[in-house]
Amino acid sequence: MSLALPLGALAPIVLLIAALAAFRHPGIRPRGVTRLSEAAALGALALAVAGVAQNLTGGPARVALVEGPVAVVLRLDAVSTTMTFLVAFIGWIVLRYSRSYLDGEPREGRFHGLMLATLAAVLLLMQSGSLSILILAFIGVGIGLRQLQLFYPDRPAARRAATKFTLVWHAGDAALILAAALWLGVFGTGEFAALAASAAEVPSGTGHLAIALIVLAAVLKTAAFPLHGWLTEVMEAPTPVSALLHAGIINAGGFLLIRTAELVQASSGAMAALVMIGGFTALFGAVVMLTQSAVKTALAWSTVAQMGFLLLQCGLGLWALALLHIVAHSLYKAHAFLASGGAVAAVASLRRPGPVATPGLGAVLKSFGLALVIYAAMAALFTALAGPKSPQALALGTMLIFGVAYLVAQGLADAAPVALTRRTALAALGAAAGYFTFQMAALAICGPHLPAAPTPGSLDWALIALAVLSFGLVAFAQALFPLWAHHPASAGLRVHLANGLYLNALLDRLIGGFRVADTDQAKGQTPCS
Repeated sequence: MSLALPLGALAPIVLLIAALAAFRHPGIRPRGVTRLSEAAALGALALAVAGVAQNLTGGPARVALVEGPVAVVLRLDAVSTTMTFLVAFIGWIVLRYSRSYLDGEPREGRFHGLMLATLAAVLLLMQSGSLSILILAFIGVGIGLRQLQLFYPDRPAARRAATKFTLVWHAGDAALILAAALWLGVFGTGEFAALAASAAEVPSGTGHLAIALIVLAAVLKTAAFPLHGWLTEVMEAPTPVSALLHAGIINAGGFLLIRTAELVQASSGAMAALVMIGGFTALFGAVVMLTQSAVKTALAWSTVAQMGFLLLQCGLGLWALALLHIVAHSLYKAHAFLASGGAVAAVASLRRPGPVATPGLGAVLKSFGLALVIYAAMAALFTALAGPKSPQALALGTMLIFGVAYLVAQGLADAAPVALTRRTALAALGAAAGYFTFQMAALAICGPHLPAAPTPGSLDWALIALAVLSFGLVAFAQALFPLWAHHPASAGLRVHLANGLYLNALLDRLIGGFRVADTDQAKGQTPCS
């Protein structure tokens, strides 16, 4: 490992110094604070870029602040420098956006201070090389994000969302603390490199319990089913908070799994749990998302689905693809939230389309067959060019192509023009080629630093088949939905799905959220939903 000081490790320090300056001027239009906030974020981004360059030229770096059993270590390798650059870039964009979005707000300076401090904690988390740093960073992120969600403390819905977030997030912290204590007892260290080297010697009892706790922490922090409700309510906070959360912070659970990949992969039960929880969360979130009319709420449910898909990828052992998914989803979701304000106006300005071609059963069957044939041809081509693909990677690509098959069905409908048929077929071809191309790139960049996908056993094959079949059936039902959308049963189902099957309401009852709202209404206040 490189002995030079990794410049990326200085990025959190720069942000913390700027945060302290912002907290000194917490009021409206604080002099110079907004410019300092943006400049600090840009400086952190520059340091992150320098860290990437150092990693490419000098290799991974390790900074030990404390040695021994309770090691305090920073680790900057291909994974952490990639994530540091991603978080710093999104942080700079969000803080730049915040200058105009929060201009004139009371406590504007405090907002910038909280954003800078929270962003510093996220950067520290991405560079953690030991469980001690990871846990401290997770706790810091939770505290900062709770304060940001309460930026409008008079909103009952904001207080309810912050309460649910705190319970779920810090429950994940508790699971991590227990896991760290178990690892310390088993291996006498909490450093990730040492734990990864000992992954083959994980004892069946305590060791697997510690892995289960890590998986539990990741599931809680990615807002997986059934504790996903808080993630769909953070829109009560300012838009920059939603963008930072959905584009950066929510990915921390996936990063936790990637950072501890060798340990998690040592437990077949943990991998199976990730596949089942992640797959169901992905399908549930995607179906509910389609019933939402509000832009930001639909984006929130999209994040639930994406985080479920991320857990599924980790459960399949596709660690490099999971990291690529984090990067792609973060960039897309940051743009989506920051641009959401103009989405309604943009849609309203469009010329209303004419009748939409509705595909029948025959067209849907043809579309799925065509999409699968195109995917199989591209898989054969890339296998010939770059070597065989793992069964898990092929299965994941099949799930993705099912989504494209829905578009192909529109092109094969009886009333569809030939140009639309051609475009949708090319979309399927492009999606298959893009999947294998990005997979090769991710494996080339981060593959050497992450474990390869395990050889599937009987349980793994059963879960792979179940996942592919489930995604296929949901996509098939979605393609046929226009044929039975006006049936009374579908209307009732849509109402239930639009409310997330009322799981969030049950959590509200458990924490007393309804009582808070009712009390405010009794005082003459109207809670925001």
